[in-house]
Amino acid sequence: MVRPLVWIGAHSPGALTLPPADPTPSHLYAPRGVYLDDQTLIVADSGNHRVLIWHGVPDCDGQPADVVLGQPDFYSEGPQAAGRGPQHGMYLPTGVIVVDGQLYVADSWNHRILVWSRIPETSSVPPDSVIGQANLDGCEPNRGGSVTGCGFYWPYGIGWVAGRFYIADTGNRRVLGWNGIPEDRQPPDLVLGQNDEYSHAENRGEAPSACSFRWPHAIAGDNTTLYVADAGNHRVLGWTPIPARDTPACLVLGQRDFQSAWEMPHAPPGPSALRFPYAVVCESGRLIVADTASNRVLVWRALPREGAFLPADAVIGQPDFAGNGENRWQAVERDTLCWPYGISCCNNRLAIADSGNNRVIIWDISI
Repeated sequence: MVRPLVWIGAHSPGALTLPPADPTPSHLYAPRGVYLDDQTLIVADSGNHRVLIWHGVPDCDGQPADVVLGQPDFYSEGPQAAGRGPQHGMYLPTGVIVVDGQLYVADSWNHRILVWSRIPETSSVPPDSVIGQANLDGCEPNRGGSVTGCGFYWPYGIGWVAGRFYIADTGNRRVLGWNGIPEDRQPPDLVLGQNDEYSHAENRGEAPSACSFRWPHAIAGDNTTLYVADAGNHRVLGWTPIPARDTPACLVLGQRDFQSAWEMPHAPPGPSALRFPYAVVCESGRLIVADTASNRVLVWRALPREGAFLPADAVIGQPDFAGNGENRWQAVERDTLCWPYGISCCNNRLAIADSGNNRVIIWDISI
């Protein structure tokens, strides 16, 4: 069974009109990141430059958040806490994740990862530390200098896979990995997608390959395989076993081979093609991918490990694998999607950051 359970955000007034986006404890504006577990929902409300936290998974539509981070209150908006500065606010937060009780937020356009040593119980709690900048005042790409392993340019996603911490350093077109939780200025143990930590060329300056990225955005995996959503090349890459060094991927989803980066903006996408996949989740033996520009989410019921162009088993947000329209080219409904940017799954509940509809929908995916 696949069915929407809870609608977080304002409801649409009807027809093709989007839900309101004015900042309140209940409204969202273009959310791009989401984290869900048994006790918590955390949303990167990217357009309002803030993170919202629900203590307890919402069980009714429009339920207001309990905590806001990055703004002085629930009704303020604008980057850097409505102009108060990066030490107080955020600039387009995207990825959110909790690891061992610590909250990590990819503060994307401040080119840093913010860290809270525990999930805040009250609003406006400042971060305890930062990765990628010297302090909370810093917000320049690559720490204001050249590319190294200790700075970022537009880091979009964060992953925790098999005891390793990963950052999708999207603007530098690479994935960085650490054996454990990193401290600031700790060099990465792994650089995927570039020859070294000082390089940042798109697809390594060549055509797409099994070991390059255009725009890596999200990381997921289990104890055997690492998955990276390479949105700019319209594909998901997989490594089995999880790489300890820079090696070619052995799986590509969304493309017929590792050298292709074909985009199909108008053709029926089918069960195998992807168009700007921004998020990937590995949960309960399934792989789930946000096929963002096709306005759908795809599900592989068994984890693919190697090969190319493998078809998904189920689709969410469209009537079938041929559909790709925003809200199925109709009104905003409970089960439609418009540019889903972020996903998170826990115990058959899938949270989708339905960015184009200014909302998060929690689904039952007992399939």
